[in-house]
Amino acid sequence: MRVTSHPIAALKNATRGLWAGGRGIGVSALMGLLLALSAGSAPAAAQQTSSPAAAQVAPASTLLPNRKIDPNQKMLVTADQMEYDFQKETVAAVGNVQIYYDGATLEANRVVLDRKANLLRAVGNVRLKDKDGKVVTAENLELTQDFKQGFIDSLRLDTPDKTHFAAVRADRQEGNVTVFQNGVYTACEPCRDDPSRPPLWQIKAKKIIHNQDERMIYYENATVEFFGMPVAYFPYLSSPDPTVKRKTGFLMPEFFSSSQIGYAVGTPFFWNIAPDRDLTLTPTVTTKQGVLMQGEWRQRLINGSYSIRAAGIVQADKNAFITTDTTTGLPDYLPGYRDNRGAIETTGNFAINQFWSFGWDGTLASDRTFLRDYNLSGDTVTTKTSTVYLTGQGDRSYFDLRGLYFLGMSVTDDQDRIPIVGTLNYSKVFDKPLWGGESGIKVNLTSLTREDADFIGTSALTASEGATGIPTGSCTLANPNPQQCLLRGAPGDYTRLSAELYWKKTITDSWGQMWTPFVTARVDVASVNIDPLPYSYMYGATLPGQNPLQSGSDDLIRAMPAIGVDYRYPFISVENWGTQTIEPRAQIIIRPNETNIGAFPNEDAQSLVFDDTNLFEINKYSGYDRVEGGSRANVGVTYTANITNFGTLNALVGQSYSLFGKNSFAYGDMANTGLESGLETGASDYIARLGYSPTKNLEFISRYRFDDDTMSLQRFELQARGSIDKLGVSVTYGRYAPQPLLGYYDLREGIYTTAAYKLTDYWTLSGGVRYNIAESEFDYTLLGVSYIDDCFTFALNYITDYTINGPGADPVNKVMLRIGLRTLGEGGVSTSFGSSSSSSDSTSQ
Repeated sequence: MRVTSHPIAALKNATRGLWAGGRGIGVSALMGLLLALSAGSAPAAAQQTSSPAAAQVAPASTLLPNRKIDPNQKMLVTADQMEYDFQKETVAAVGNVQIYYDGATLEANRVVLDRKANLLRAVGNVRLKDKDGKVVTAENLELTQDFKQGFIDSLRLDTPDKTHFAAVRADRQEGNVTVFQNGVYTACEPCRDDPSRPPLWQIKAKKIIHNQDERMIYYENATVEFFGMPVAYFPYLSSPDPTVKRKTGFLMPEFFSSSQIGYAVGTPFFWNIAPDRDLTLTPTVTTKQGVLMQGEWRQRLINGSYSIRAAGIVQADKNAFITTDTTTGLPDYLPGYRDNRGAIETTGNFAINQFWSFGWDGTLASDRTFLRDYNLSGDTVTTKTSTVYLTGQGDRSYFDLRGLYFLGMSVTDDQDRIPIVGTLNYSKVFDKPLWGGESGIKVNLTSLTREDADFIGTSALTASEGATGIPTGSCTLANPNPQQCLLRGAPGDYTRLSAELYWKKTITDSWGQMWTPFVTARVDVASVNIDPLPYSYMYGATLPGQNPLQSGSDDLIRAMPAIGVDYRYPFISVENWGTQTIEPRAQIIIRPNETNIGAFPNEDAQSLVFDDTNLFEINKYSGYDRVEGGSRANVGVTYTANITNFGTLNALVGQSYSLFGKNSFAYGDMANTGLESGLETGASDYIARLGYSPTKNLEFISRYRFDDDTMSLQRFELQARGSIDKLGVSVTYGRYAPQPLLGYYDLREGIYTTAAYKLTDYWTLSGGVRYNIAESEFDYTLLGVSYIDDCFTFALNYITDYTINGPGADPVNKVMLRIGLRTLGEGGVSTSFGSSSSSSDSTSQ
């Protein structure tokens, strides 16, 4: 038979909340409802009642002073029986006790209120579930009437974010501190098959102290265990409460080392100034160079955020940055040879409104290798790009204005050869159709300046080496000529404004033929001021089509109108084995010759690869500094077959023809762009693509370029990817014929493959190999293993890279380890062999 307590008239004066607020072990003030059992009329000593079963308690706004309570909520207490003892001043709910209030539930075998001792006890299979999802289980729970002091025996606390505490005993002190005796903490879920097994990781401590006001957890005599095995001991350890996202305190230390700075350790201190701003200070002590000071300020405003990061050091031993020239044997001074070194980095991004935003990302350093020497940037970062920008995005338009400054971070970089650039890009698709078709405009403005000419040696005989033996590519000839030295960057000032209008419309006739007439009109206006170039370069061209850039100032204009039509006629056949589509395609473009070839510096259009992706492009150049001229026809045929139970096959074969006028690709510029591209002859090389995908998890794509006269293979690429059960593999193979006019004198051939095998749901084995077939040597290998689940991440990688220090240099062997524990943070170690430095780092969440 179920019994309940009597109504309570004055709960509002009964008690205050139990462990109110906080995360961790804090629970609901719901327990105060038990005072209801002592507020009725006083029965005889040891009186028992078996009155029928349910009582509703009047609302009590003071029940949970630190938690917002609904004043209209009522309390329901059920139990097998109630026991009142007038002499001992106790009242008890006995047998299958269940108490409900404001979304929270208390269950126990017995709940006793001792008014004389001012204690509340819940005994036997105690389970308290708060409305926020926290669950406390224990054998015994004892608290004072005001719930500021108390203890829980054999406790386990499960929180909504899947963190777990357990202890032999938990004591509540001062209403805000919980002390777990012989406690355990973990963020891992119990094993589903065997909950008694130890979690993947856990922290065991003689004492775990949770201070709710500080929102910190302190561990005394703590041991970190993995799979139940101890791996680390800490006499004292602390971490933020799992609910804390930002808290003032020390972060995980950072470790790194190199031959120039020795061993170094940094201890970051994070200052949570306010919810919208913080400051991190990191003094780093090095064994050779003294103390490196770092600071980072971050602030979030209403419409965006920004950060400022600064670092500086007065070096104790700058002579550590002196090396020996491998050629002359004389001392060579690295960029780090200076007393004072430092850098400032800043980023910001702000929304002006829903369409416009502006921001910046800037780096200013005392020298180009400071950030890498002191482990302040990634190992693979070779350039820092500083930019300030303004962008706008509409439904059918885009605007981007930005300035760019490139900081070369390699020992061999020459900052005077790297340009400072400003760009503006605007595109707009007009809202109203013109003659039933799409029309729009594209605008580009580029302005750059460079101090010195950037000549690139086109062979090993003309490419110089830096102090460390790393080839720089710089031309070594005293009198450079276009045959052996290409001009990749012009010295001086160059500003160009380009604007292009276009119109196109696709018409499908009654036979299914698709006709797309188009019209484009582009104008380029430029101001060129080229600093003096060597006479041997400007007048040294001896091969047809070469157009070296000339020194001097000039104002240039170039117009390129074009009209044409794109024709496609797909034939579809449905067979019993599947469907197939054959689509011939032809494109005719009528336009005048390109003018001022070589007079415009080519800074943004040096990358030209003729393949299936740009066969039908009206302008095949990659940038605005060159524009394709002369009338041309592009033709090709595409075949696609969807074969039942056999997959999809697709293929393309095509060729491009210079019809009349000047073939732009037969006339190079300062970088010889266009020459030896496969487009420089009247009939271009043949290009082809063949792809096959037997299933959605397996795909092969190959691309070809064959010489028009000899059909010799000029370019071949093969890409394959596949996943079979737990194995995933990707392969890329490339073979490229020599292109002497572009600086490639030898055959280039190599293969790069990566693979990953999922050993279990959590463990993955991965690897990668890059093999230079032309040189008969490996230049990159990777072997790694990783583990990822909901509470722990682990990654171990071994990398050998022969390309970081350049051809002929010793390889860099690197071991990288990274471990992450949910709620506690993550850290990593990186060690290099075969180079002059090794490093490690650690971060905390």
